This record gives sequence, structure tokens and C-alpha cells, in this order.
Amino acid sequence: MELLRARSKEFESAGVRAMAASRDSPWSHVAWMQALDLDFPLLSDWNAEVVQGFGIARDYRGMKDVAQRSAFLIDDSGTVRGAWAYENAEVPDFDELVSAARALSSSS
Repeated sequence: MELLRARSKEFESAGVRAMAASRDSPWSHVAWMQALDLDFPLLSDWNAEVVQGFGIARDYRGMKDVAQRSAFLIDDSGTVRGAWAYENAEVPDFDELVSAARALSSSS
């Protein structure tokens, strides 16, 4: 989350609004947003609709519908223009994500 916060201005300059989502409750997100001083929305997927809809739900250590670490680039019409999946310990390649966002922005 801190890395996304640190790079959020780059996404903005590419015409992208950064957001994050997790299965945690909306109430825990308030605490996370304050503790990490996040400047982008942290969305709660409490009912697992997003992880199931995007096909990233998996079982993990006995828990159902845990989100696989992933990133999506979605255009203004709601079309997914890019999707990336990562291992649990893997940090998303923000250079690649910013480049993809810039390419999408310049092709619009």
C-alpha cells in the first residue's frame, strides 16, 4: 500500500485513478487508511463479489475466497485493459503498471 501511495502521482499523471481493494471489512480499512496515510480509495470486498467476478478468488490457509495479489487497468467504460497476477511474496512491478497506464492514456 505504501508503494502505491508513493507512486500514485505517477498514475494520476498518466490519467489513472489508483484504488485498492481487499476482503477486509470497511471498518478495518478506515484504520489502515489512517495508519498508512493513504491518499487513494481502499475498497472493501467484504462479500467476495470482486474476487469472484475478476476470477482471482482462491483458498489460502483454510480461508475461502482470498484474493490473489493482482492489479487491473480498467478504462473509463469499465473494460479491463490489463491484468497482472502476482505470488504472495511478490511486489507488483509498478514501473510496468505505470507504463501500461501511460500507453492506455496515449491511445485514448
